[in-house]
Amino acid sequence: MLYSIYGRLLVPFTLAVLIALGGCAGQAAKKSAPPPVTAMPAADYLIGVDDQIQVSVWNHPDLGVTVPVRADGRITIPLIGDVQAGGRRPVDVADDASQALAEFIHDPQVTIIVAELRSHEYLSRIRVTGAVNTPVSLPHRQGMTVLDAILAAGGPNEFAAANRSTLHRHLDNGTIATYELPLKRMLEEGDLRANHLLAPGDVVVVPQRNF
Repeated sequence: MLYSIYGRLLVPFTLAVLIALGGCAGQAAKKSAPPPVTAMPAADYLIGVDDQIQVSVWNHPDLGVTVPVRADGRITIPLIGDVQAGGRRPVDVADDASQALAEFIHDPQVTIIVAELRSHEYLSRIRVTGAVNTPVSLPHRQGMTVLDAILAAGGPNEFAAANRSTLHRHLDNGTIATYELPLKRMLEEGDLRANHLLAPGDVVVVPQRNF
């Protein structure tokens, strides 16, 4: 399975994000482009509660299971019982399981795969709000761009000041960076210079025109 987790995912959404954005408005200058999106290596992913874990033991298919991480952070593996998985890397959980299984089988080789990333579902979503036809909250997908998110929201509505749109992103240092998104030029003139790759947790805001 391929998956990626970007940066440090902060703050319960959606209300908290909008409050934070409102509080930061006017405090930080808008930038023209965000830095390149870089993925955290899959090996560094920390398993969370509700993640779906696939356990495989080489040459012992009867010991293989796919189980959710319980609220106590544990999973149950045949023969050895409960193993702590929450807050740990898959490779570390596999090492513990291999050591425990060594009491029952010779040279066990355990593989732990995160089959479904359920624990980060809301932290990794993309939000599009403001003067769009259908405000949306979308699961982040690798390769998703600003244009993908705007089209999923039905585009700017008739009251939008599309060229004053902004992208808001949480940075590793805990601050929120704001980037300019001239959506009207993007949609009507094909200017894709602002069609940035999105990172989990990004919020796109399309403001309303001043009447």
